[in-house]
Amino acid sequence: MAELSGKYSSLAEAVSAQLGERARPLNRPDLGLGYEVEPADLLDCCRVLRDSEGLAFDMLMDLCGVDYLSYGQDEWDTSSATSTGFSRGVSGGQPGEGAAEVLYQPVRRFAVVYHLLSITHNHRLRLKVFCEEEQRPMLDSVIDIWASADWFEREAFDLYGIVFRGHPDLRRLLTDYGFIGHPFRKDFPLIGNVEMRYDPEKGRVVYEPVSIEPRTLVPKTIRDDNRYKPDLKDG
Repeated sequence: MAELSGKYSSLAEAVSAQLGERARPLNRPDLGLGYEVEPADLLDCCRVLRDSEGLAFDMLMDLCGVDYLSYGQDEWDTSSATSTGFSRGVSGGQPGEGAAEVLYQPVRRFAVVYHLLSITHNHRLRLKVFCEEEQRPMLDSVIDIWASADWFEREAFDLYGIVFRGHPDLRRLLTDYGFIGHPFRKDFPLIGNVEMRYDPEKGRVVYEPVSIEPRTLVPKTIRDDNRYKPDLKDG
């Protein structure tokens, strides 16, 4: 593992002593201390991280899903700007047909990242767990270890479709109950699958096929002031 500074070097030793080979270091010291664990070891490792006196990670600060579809694949060559994101909006297909062609298929697509905090020791740690299946990504819920996982797991379920076994109320959180799909997945169309509006005759919200055409939304600044008048420019 790359060299860590100060207290995190001691923390890494403590984590290694408690979890051993079950925790594989994420070699990104610029992002802080992080480890990857297998799904089967998740709950046990989380309890150790919370209950061990030298670790005492008593707070789950955040939990987020990650979709590694097309990870590491550039959409075009560039040296001075972002190399991803634009062409998916340009060539995202017809309404409701899905996003652009996937160029890269990862071995493990979905992961969950847990951001932990020890109030006692003022330590932070990231824990990453990959879901075993792509078609139905699933992990054990950590809500019995950290109660704050409740809405975090609901958010990851809503946006990525990751199911958390043992969650007492796993429902959508940010989208509507009738929403189709999971909008943070890389293959989710930017224009969505359906559109909704309020129908005054029916007295309720109705869902309809997407009516807008795919379009490119590129910010463009048109400057029209004295600096750009032709007669003020040098010859």
